[in-house]
Amino acid sequence: MDETTVLLVIASNGFQHIEYGETKKVIEDAGFTVTTASDKAESATAKNGSTVAVDIALDDVLPSNYAGIFFIGGPGAMEYLDNNLSYKMLQEAFYQNKPVGGICIATRILAKAGILHDKYATGWNEDGELNKIFAENNVIYVPEEKVVAVDNVITATDPSAAHDFGLHIVEMLQNKQRWG
Repeated sequence: MDETTVLLVIASNGFQHIEYGETKKVIEDAGFTVTTASDKAESATAKNGSTVAVDIALDDVLPSNYAGIFFIGGPGAMEYLDNNLSYKMLQEAFYQNKPVGGICIATRILAKAGILHDKYATGWNEDGELNKIFAENNVIYVPEEKVVAVDNVITATDPSAAHDFGLHIVEMLQNKQRWG
């Protein structure tokens, strides 16, 4: 395992560029390497039309190769990433005691994967559906918090929380390096 490489997972079409860019910058500024994964290889298109290079397709991800795995939101997240492959990857990382997380609508993927069971969490809820999804998956919703970190799991609300999401990821990874 590489204790300095973090996997950020984005949808191939419609990821949230601020959540991705700001989170990635904070992580890299702290000395970690970011690998970008998506449901399709080569490149991904953000909801604003910008593109980024994709380093690895989800099919090829081995969770044991990363210090942590974090899902980025945006309208494409539920269409392209809400599936058994994503759930399995998150579950493997979680059961290997690796930090995992999601921001914005991507927190729903963590809930459906069972990662947030009986945990406090937050996320994007402008459509009013998060309460129901969290309740169905035994998640304790904390709507007043922008970022919630519990055990090895970090959830965040929206692009305005991207910087703090990144800081929490860095803190969790640094603590893991110190304490194993």
